Amino acid sequence: MCFDPPQAPEQEVRLLLLGLDNAGKTTVLKQLAAEDISHITPTQGFNIKSVQSAGFKLNVWDIGGQRKIRPYWRNYFENTDVLIYVIDSSDRKRFEETSLELAELLEEETLATVPLLIFANKQDLMTAAPASELAESLRLHTIRDRMWQVQACSALTAEGIQVNIETDTVCKLYSVEARGRYGASLVYQSLMPNYYISYFLSMTKPGGGP
Repeated sequence: MCFDPPQAPEQEVRLLLLGLDNAGKTTVLKQLAAEDISHITPTQGFNIKSVQSAGFKLNVWDIGGQRKIRPYWRNYFENTDVLIYVIDSSDRKRFEETSLELAELLEEETLATVPLLIFANKQDLMTAAPASELAESLRLHTIRDRMWQVQACSALTAEGIQVNIETDTVCKLYSVEARGRYGASLVYQSLMPNYYISYFLSMTKPGGGP
């Protein structure tokens, strides 16, 4: 008697979607889930969607970005595999505010070494700053403890809205080997048994740029 080989368990990845109010987070979430975006309302708490991608189940958590909600972001940090930070690239008046919020997130111990994907949203608007300008404004070149990528996108048109995850034994996440609390050296480390996960399209090293 012949039996089919057992199926490998579905790998789940937790993505945390953060950013200021009106950045377009919920529209990004709905585009990732291939849902209608004609009726979007501000998120007062959180939304969660599960998206299938290349054999992975992506559990995407979208948390409201209003100032009164931001102190509660930390309640969702645990077990995050990828931090997605959405920015309204057309609203230069709020670049300093969003930069400060992002800097605070990157200081969180629970999010230490978590890969960062920044969506430079609303590129369909004439006033939108290019991803390179946004990266400079956020001082992303100073990040040394995690992989990062800036992705120009438009949540309205879905252009640039993508989160690629690949299984490949030669693609490994860089992580940090702790020496004391903050001293660290970069080492290769697998995220899941028998799988190495590479996030983002052209990411090959920590501190990757746009």
